[in-house]
Amino acid sequence: MSSILIRACEEVRGKISKKLVDSSTPLTRAVVHEQLDYLRGAVMIVYPMNLPPYDPIRMELEGREDLGGTHDSLQVIAREEAELWFCGKQIFPGKLLEEFIGKNEKTKVVVKLQKGGSGPPAREPVMSEEERKALMMYAYRKQEEQKKLEDDEDDNHLGSEWADGGQLKRQFQGLRNIGWKPK
Repeated sequence: MSSILIRACEEVRGKISKKLVDSSTPLTRAVVHEQLDYLRGAVMIVYPMNLPPYDPIRMELEGREDLGGTHDSLQVIAREEAELWFCGKQIFPGKLLEEFIGKNEKTKVVVKLQKGGSGPPAREPVMSEEERKALMMYAYRKQEEQKKLEDDEDDNHLGSEWADGGQLKRQFQGLRNIGWKPK
């Protein structure tokens, strides 16, 4: 019996997943109602005598669940209190998203829903945690490489004949191999 419920939950999660965005499949109210009916059917198969009236699953499927006093009540936003935000600007009812982003259909848009009166939502980080770690590793490697180059700075070659900048001039003037001490 539990396998029936687990399989039904997995199928429903797949039909209403966030991954639908990648395949450009819209999630409509009809799809949500269809999946709720599918869950109702799975519960009716497992519990043919029906669940007790106080059971939270039955209350949720019948649309009369009371979340008052629970942590889940903080995640529910009433329609009258809800605000949509895009790029730090509130989208008022009646305005189209097209007014904010233009007619470009290939733009990824992140619109946030939150309770009214709480101001704009927190901005998303510019880079993900993995990108930040990779950037930090790159900077560390470059810093270590720079330290090695600074430590390896060897000036021994500056006294050699081939590194002398005035050698060509002295050679043309015939001033090579002149010694000042008597032999």
